Amino acid sequence: MELRHFRYFVVVAEERHFGRAAERLGIGQPPLSLQIQRLEREIGTKLFRRLSRGVELTEAGSLLLEHARQILAHTEQAIAEVKQLSRGESGQLRVGFAGATYFQSLVTSIIWEYRGRHPGVVLSPEQSNTPMLLEGLHSGRLDAAFIRPPIESSDDLQTELLIEEDMLVVLPRTHPLAQSAAPVSLSALAAETFILFPRAIGQGLYDGIMAACENAGFAAQLGQEAPQIASIVPMVGAGFGVSLVPRSISQIRADDVVYMPIAGEVPKAPISLAWRHNDRSPALRGFLAVARHLARECRGS
Repeated sequence: MELRHFRYFVVVAEERHFGRAAERLGIGQPPLSLQIQRLEREIGTKLFRRLSRGVELTEAGSLLLEHARQILAHTEQAIAEVKQLSRGESGQLRVGFAGATYFQSLVTSIIWEYRGRHPGVVLSPEQSNTPMLLEGLHSGRLDAAFIRPPIESSDDLQTELLIEEDMLVVLPRTHPLAQSAAPVSLSALAAETFILFPRAIGQGLYDGIMAACENAGFAAQLGQEAPQIASIVPMVGAGFGVSLVPRSISQIRADDVVYMPIAGEVPKAPISLAWRHNDRSPALRGFLAVARHLARECRGS
């Protein structure tokens, strides 16, 4: 029994006439009659009663019509869903965000744009740190992740730099350097206590901050650690010390801190997108296309 037999049967049942059904299907009447006869033989019962001006359904035919319509409807739905999935218009995409990358406007723009283009894809976010997100990519728990590079070379992961944002100095509002609008020289912070996050959760950004201090002629004096990057701001406001943060962190508004530009060479906070290089998911391909397009626009190229 073939699916087309159900289609032929349904059309004949709706038209109640072999000639009109054949015209609607675009085939000859004799071949149509032959296919219906084969269907009746396979099922083992008559589906139509032949009348002088057409046909009518038997009791068995009426029962089969209900099921045939359901089978055809389910088949069409299945085909449509498979096509949507193959085009990246449905499915699920699990995306990770490391080191407060979700504060960066490019990252949020990518999410907005992708969800607008692919509303049928369920996007599941996960906030963590770069090492944990990389583990999630390796294990298959995540499909893509916004991370803080660099990372160790990996055979199964691919990364692409999206943006390098400027770093800012964050100071307690009562700090003498916060009383002026002038950019802060990093060398002026040589005697300050620095509040940083654990190196294990963001090695690239941590090392970049330490290198910036060394380039300014001093080794940063480290105080109490903040549990994550976003936690640095309230700790600075509470008087634990000063710090350097990505510019996007300045969206965290607090009355007791001030964000200051850096004089001279400004250290950068890069954000990359990581994914498994052998992942051929259409949803992921669509996500990468949006990310690359917006990143190029952001860079003005």
